[in-house]
Parts: sequence; structure tokens; C-alpha cells
Amino acid sequence: MIFRIPKAHSAGGARRVLAAGLVLALALSLAACSSGGKGGTSGQNPATPQKPIRVGFLSPATGNAASSGQDMANGWKLWWQQHGDEVAGRKVETIYYDTASDPNTALTRARKAVEQDQVDMIVGPYLANEGLAVAAYTTQNKVPLFLPTVSADDLTQRKANPYVIRVAGWTSSQTTHPAGEWAYDQGYRNVLTIANAYAFGYENAGGFAQTFTEKGGKVIKQIWSPLGTSDYSPYLSQISAAKPDAVFVEMVGADAVHFLEQWKSFGLKDKVPLIGNETLTDQSNVRKLPADVASGITTFGHYAEGRDDQATKTFVDGYAAAYGVYPSYMAAAAFTNGQWISQAILQVKGDLSNKDAFLAAMRAVKLDNSAFGPMTMDKYGNPVENVYIRKTVPAPDSSKAGVWNVVEKTYPSVSQFWTYKPEDYLKQPVYSDQFQGIKQ
Repeated sequence: MIFRIPKAHSAGGARRVLAAGLVLALALSLAACSSGGKGGTSGQNPATPQKPIRVGFLSPATGNAASSGQDMANGWKLWWQQHGDEVAGRKVETIYYDTASDPNTALTRARKAVEQDQVDMIVGPYLANEGLAVAAYTTQNKVPLFLPTVSADDLTQRKANPYVIRVAGWTSSQTTHPAGEWAYDQGYRNVLTIANAYAFGYENAGGFAQTFTEKGGKVIKQIWSPLGTSDYSPYLSQISAAKPDAVFVEMVGADAVHFLEQWKSFGLKDKVPLIGNETLTDQSNVRKLPADVASGITTFGHYAEGRDDQATKTFVDGYAAAYGVYPSYMAAAAFTNGQWISQAILQVKGDLSNKDAFLAAMRAVKLDNSAFGPMTMDKYGNPVENVYIRKTVPAPDSSKAGVWNVVEKTYPSVSQFWTYKPEDYLKQPVYSDQFQGIKQ
């Protein structure tokens, strides 16, 4: 560009004209830069990229629940591998922490994630006692905690708060309330329960015991076995002596494997009907068990890897291709957690600076379908979702598992409060070894 300066008629005039010309040239030059400069294009210089959204992912890589924790991590990774790690222009960065299947370790890892690594949210951990420890800390520090597997009832009941949401999760008794009614309808009248001696076990057994006895059944004995039990023979002897119509059982991790192996070797498998909770025949526990040990067992859960639905099939096939085994509910939960969080980030256009708006977006997500089926969120922060009566049958590909869970019946849109009014249900204590909701 050429600037022509008018001819001056005096020295002073020349200086004034020259100054005016230089000012004009500078102004036009700046305007050209701000408008895009070269080629007359418009637009601004690229903005400074926003920092990544940081997720602290807590799961046990060691300890009693290491197998389940690995499945969680695999499911989470698979979502981002399939869909990319950028949402609404923000990169999603995950930092993984090993909780060692221990609540004290889980709390220590959560503190590191928040105070040192400055995560925007925490996903996990796995076990109920881990979740109870972490939830108290994240709530105090106003850090969003999204629980795909921790199912301790009170976290979304009597202790519900805005910062704890069971994203693609469940409450422990949510799947066993229908199990109690179903057991009575099968003609069982005298049932024994056996469960792990911690919150998850108490709540699974309590959900079953309350609805079973309200229908008119009787719980003749309840057995609580410590986490990490390897020898079930004393308990199996008690079961055999009690002669129940059926047995309700909750077991997790290696405990489930040991129980099922000994249930068959003790001669009870084809003698006493078994009604299991979700984790008893979860893939993380049964995929390496022989079919004659783990097949033919009826359980109640919010996930079934053998569900005849395209959303479930797509997830199961993708997971099997990536990891060589069929996915557990833990893997499905972490995968669906990624799906849920992605939708909420899109809804707030990648802006997580307003926590209230982001948490509101998380609660507003509705999944018309998922690996679990349709899901919505109740006002307490827990999903309303399907519960399935499942049966273990030989898996279609024995290289990926000995058995898998197929759906025999679906209870649609099951609430954590079952058919009770929330205000009435919340007046009773949370299920524990002291309270099982039994009506005599």
C-alpha cells in the first residue's frame, strides 16, 4: 500500500503534514493486522487454548477387588478410545489412582487428586466402603463425585447432596427389592440369606428380606461372612442343616468365586435353589469359572451382557474385541459414565467453571438407551433404570467366558425406592446387620 503525502507550502506545514501521514499509516496498518491482514481475510488471532478437563479416576488395581477395578478402568478407556478425548472443544484428561480395595487408601488418593492434581471431578471408586469414605471428603470440598459402581444406599437417600451423583450407577437394594417379591411368587416361604459383612452385603440382603417378608415369607437365618473369606464350609454346613426352600446370596470379587466353587463341591448346586445378587455372577467373577460351576444360576441385576439389544451388543462386541473377554457390569458402568459426562459437557458447551450449572446438566441427562438400557436420574441423584432377572448360560464364545448372563424378565424403570413412597421409605433406617426391614 502506498501513502501519498500532500506537498507542504512551508517548513512547519511540512512537519504537520508528515506527522499526520505517519499517524494515518500507523492506524491503517493496525487496522489491517486486526482484520486479518494478508489477503483481506477477516478473523481474530486464535484464543489461548483452554486447559484440559481433568478427571480423577479411582479404582482398585490391587487388593481383593482388583479384577473389578481393572474392568472399570477398561470400560472408561474404551469410551474415550471410541469417541475421542475432546468434548465441546475441551480435551478430557484422565489421571488414574489405585485405591487398593481399601477405604483409607481411596480417601488418600482422592485428596491427592483434588489438592495436588486439581481435578475437576472424580469418577469412582468401586467398593461401597471406599465410596462412603470419598463422598464425605468430596462433598466437604465441593468436588463433583460421579459413582458408576458405589451403591451404598444412603449416598442418594438420607445423605443425598448435590455433589454426589450415581452416574450410570445404582443403589445396593434397588435390584433386590424385586428379587424378594419374585422369590415369594415362586412359592418359596422359608429362605436363608448369606452376604458379605459390610454395607453392600447388608443392603442387598435387606432389600430382599424386606420385600420377601412383606409378602408373607420368612427369613429363617441370616449369615454374614467377612470380606476375603476363602473357606465357606462352616457356612455351607449351616445352610444344609437349615433346609431352606431357597438361599439368597450376595458375594463380591474373589469371595463370589470361592462361594460358587464350594457351593457345587459341597453338593448344594442341584439341591437348593440359589437366588443371587448382581455381583455373584458378574463377568469379573465368573468368566474363568467352568460352565458346570457357574451355569443355571438366577440373579437380579441392572445389567446383563447377554441382553438382546443393539446398544448392549455394540458395547459387548467392542469390549470383547479390545480386551478379549466379555465385559462386567463395572466395565459397562464406567463406559456409560463416559457417555453421560460427555452429554453434560456438551450441554454446558465445555464450560465447567459454574459447578451448579454443570451438576444440573449431569442430573438432566436422559439416555434413551445404553449398555444397561434406558436411564434417567431421580431428584436424589440415583438412576431410574431397568432391573433384569438373569440366568447364567454357556457363553456363545467360550474363549471370552465360560458363561454369561441373559435376560429372562425385565422390570422397567425401577426406582431406588421400589414401589414405596420416598418420604415413607426414608423414615426407616438404612439396611445394616441390625436392621433388615424384616416383617414378622
